[in-house]
Amino acid sequence: GLNARTVQIRCRPFTLIGATTRAGLLSAPLRSRFGIVHHLRYYDTPDLLTILHRSAELLRVQIAEEAALSAVAERSRGTPRIANRLLRRVRDFAQVRANGRLTAAVVTDALELEGVDPLGLDELDRSYLRAIATTYAGGPVGLETVAATMNEDAGTLEDVVEPYLLQIGFLARTRRGRMLTTAAAEHLGVEPPASIGDPDLFPG
Repeated sequence: GLNARTVQIRCRPFTLIGATTRAGLLSAPLRSRFGIVHHLRYYDTPDLLTILHRSAELLRVQIAEEAALSAVAERSRGTPRIANRLLRRVRDFAQVRANGRLTAAVVTDALELEGVDPLGLDELDRSYLRAIATTYAGGPVGLETVAATMNEDAGTLEDVVEPYLLQIGFLARTRRGRMLTTAAAEHLGVEPPASIGDPDLFPG
């Protein structure tokens, strides 16, 4: 306000580290004060396997097949946090159904029960894709419209669902709205949207 004052406080030298997934919302003066800026990428499968092996040792999970951890890593969306969460769910399933031993078949059964498909999509992801595919013929359609159709918060869809769908090429953002890609249509088993690609402005 008009009566605000600047207060100087003496403090010892320190290092400030900031992290955000939405750097565009920070003001330019604030961003420029960080001397080193790095962009973190998703983990690949070998890195996730290294993390899962360590987590399995800490959780005392019996790994009967290496393919079991590979199946978890491939469904982890490139995120260690998700990989560790899925490993815990798979461990619980194995303790009840498979004497605590993890095999590829046990992992597949556990994650199917959890609603996670081989690409790492969960039920919310598939519901989002199906809403665009069936209700809006594959798009384009606005985010708010899809959110209203699903009775979900638009911010949740934009921040939680869409980033991974964009990463794997299942969703396209256009000036007219969201559209399914051919890969997404094939995954859902539906016809690709007729508007994929550059539309013919002067059809013969």
